[in-house]
Amino acid sequence: MDLQILKDTPSWEWPRGVGLEFLTILEDPKATKSDRLLAAELAGDFTVIDDPLAEVLLAILANSAEPEALRGRAAISLGPALEQADIDEFDDPESVPISEATFHRIKETLRRVYVDNAVPKFVRRSILEAAVRAPEEWHTAAIRAAWSSGDAEWKLTAAFCMTHVRGFDQEILEALDSADPLARHHAVVAAGNWEVEGAWDRVSRLALEPRTEKYLRLAAIEALAYVRPREARTFLLDLIDDDDEDIAEAASEATSTAENLLNAGFDDEDEDYGEFDDDEDDEEDETIH
Repeated sequence: MDLQILKDTPSWEWPRGVGLEFLTILEDPKATKSDRLLAAELAGDFTVIDDPLAEVLLAILANSAEPEALRGRAAISLGPALEQADIDEFDDPESVPISEATFHRIKETLRRVYVDNAVPKFVRRSILEAAVRAPEEWHTAAIRAAWSSGDAEWKLTAAFCMTHVRGFDQEILEALDSADPLARHHAVVAAGNWEVEGAWDRVSRLALEPRTEKYLRLAAIEALAYVRPREARTFLLDLIDDDDEDIAEAASEATSTAENLLNAGFDDEDEDYGEFDDDEDDEEDETIH
């Protein structure tokens, strides 16, 4: 089986039973490092992830004899299933690809391996980025420590984690001024997710400035609708006619979002604004950088 072909193929077109192939490769000590790494990446896809695959990914993550890159990839691949389970809370077990017992085992293993400072930094960063997909109390201290560490890679991980865990408004504002464009991107997303009103000036500048990297500009346009919907509704009107179709479409969608928020009674001038949707999570497929 050519894993690279599978990677370049939409997962809904993968052949039946391909998850078992991934499982076989991951458990085969004679398989090449590249094949095992790619199998670990593909195994996290929603079309194949299940309890057996989750268990083998956990075993790889917890095994100090496994390559660092493979352990980190295994952690990241557990993230989407972890997030779905956390959102669904097993009200409809068929919508969650893993069992409740496996869900709790994943969370326990991630924490246990993370707190071991002997574990390589890349693996611990990957663990934290996966773990926050199902937020727990210990994540807050871990994110705060990562952000204040002074280490650029840890700060990038912290910026990503802030998109999933609320309570970091000040750190989000700081990250918006980061020299790292990826950290700024995560900060923009976080500002939108948690409706950080104080981010308006920075985010609106990114949205309006044509020289802003396009992916960052699109994220800023989307975030504005949540940061201050009343102002965003007017601010984005000019961008709806932008020559760039992607910018124009994003502005149109964000304007509609702002209108919907206002029609639903959420106003950036209201004291209760900031509690729009506790269940909302902007999903990102890849996390570790």
